[in-house]
Amino acid sequence: MNIIKKSESIRAGLRKGFQDGTSKMAQRKCYGYDVGANGALVVNPNEASIVRWVFDRYLSGDSLGKISAGLETQGVPSPTGRPKWSREAISKLISNEKYTGRVLLQKTISTGGSQIKNDSFMERYLYSDSHEAIISDEIFREAQQKKLQRTNQPKKELSIQLFF
Repeated sequence: MNIIKKSESIRAGLRKGFQDGTSKMAQRKCYGYDVGANGALVVNPNEASIVRWVFDRYLSGDSLGKISAGLETQGVPSPTGRPKWSREAISKLISNEKYTGRVLLQKTISTGGSQIKNDSFMERYLYSDSHEAIISDEIFREAQQKKLQRTNQPKKELSIQLFF
């Protein structure tokens, strides 16, 4: 089997898993969660408190830089173990619907070796009640609205974050 056919076969298998709800991508670990013995996401209480703190500070008006400085002052290492959180890591955390107990798959797609946002090129798959939520839908929506107010990005780029 040549490389192109194998790659197409892998992509088809991934999409089938997205469609029928069996994709392991839905259980991919992110900050605030651990993977339990059965492979499901379980809340990591220490990290979850940091996630809640980040959302709280953001909704209180703190900038990404101020949140980063606050985490560094508290001695909270970044998800990659560095002493300082990047603004991008905080921004991604605030934009991650996974903290509401949902998972949106196929937010990005691969084209010729690079990842791009899936802006209606292919179907996205939303799994609800996939795992325990760390924050409420209301807090998440408020954060996305605040992010929209603070950015110069067109609204459609943030529509994925307001998907539900």
